[in-house]
Amino acid sequence: MNLKLVLALVACTLAPWSAQGQAQYPNQTIKLLVPASAGGLPDTVARIIGRRLQEKVGQSVIVENRTGGNASVAVAAMMAAPADGHTFIVQDGSIYTINPQIHANLTYKAQDLMPVALVARAPLFLAVHPSAPVGSMKEFIDYARANPGKLNYGSSGVGSTHHLSMEAIKAALKLDMTHIPFKGTGESVPALIGGHVQVLFSAYPSLKGVAEQNRVRLLATNGAQRSAQAPDVPPVADWIPGFDFAPMIGLYARSGTPPAMIQKIAAEIAALVKEPDIIRQFTVTGIEAVGGSPEEFGRALNGETERVAAVVKSAGIKPQ
Repeated sequence: MNLKLVLALVACTLAPWSAQGQAQYPNQTIKLLVPASAGGLPDTVARIIGRRLQEKVGQSVIVENRTGGNASVAVAAMMAAPADGHTFIVQDGSIYTINPQIHANLTYKAQDLMPVALVARAPLFLAVHPSAPVGSMKEFIDYARANPGKLNYGSSGVGSTHHLSMEAIKAALKLDMTHIPFKGTGESVPALIGGHVQVLFSAYPSLKGVAEQNRVRLLATNGAQRSAQAPDVPPVADWIPGFDFAPMIGLYARSGTPPAMIQKIAAEIAALVKEPDIIRQFTVTGIEAVGGSPEEFGRALNGETERVAAVVKSAGIKPQ
């Protein structure tokens, strides 16, 4: 038999099986690995989308918290799994944009991660203690300029988005403030309420109650535009064009995962984040549903990487 004819027959025979295999994806349990503790924003996002994704794809979706090593533990677990589109990481942009720049002993590189889908954003809000005689972002800037070194600002730790957001403001506006790092918002927000620091960035749910009681004042958000959570609060971008440090939470796959599988999951995520019930669940936890393709997520991460690099340099933050 002619060799070309044989190859053609084999191709025709295999084509349906190939198409069937693709159509059956996913065909086993999907794991969503979260490098953060239970109850945090990435964990909340993973559990909300995981329940709905399970219904949409007809396969079990489980969430596993793999903390430690500045996300290295979670990345190692994902890299140890096959690149077959059944294991993902759900985390904010820090895993890709911040960690590789400030942690010297990180066991992974940004290139090990493939952006799959931008799911949501969780803007932080700049809050001041009433002891600081400022009632607006403009007054805050003017006061900080007139009183160099007098303001102490808190953060969730060196290299956190809370820290880098304030350092970006300091660099852009030539402000002099002292950084007081804490171990998470569980320490930093009480320090603000108690007047131990005068200003900090934090998520809206941790500030909403005390802001309504006038125990702190909200001056600005670190997102590119106003947030639906507090529409009266302007973005820092009104004073610093292009300013955007709102944490973005998304899905990452391991390098080498077939593009068709990436696109399949990305399409499912893009559809479910538009559902009213998902938007509602996000909103009550201070999260804003966004949605974005792998390409859009990748561009957003690259842009954030550049902004972080500029802040790391201006603040003199050394890899640790």
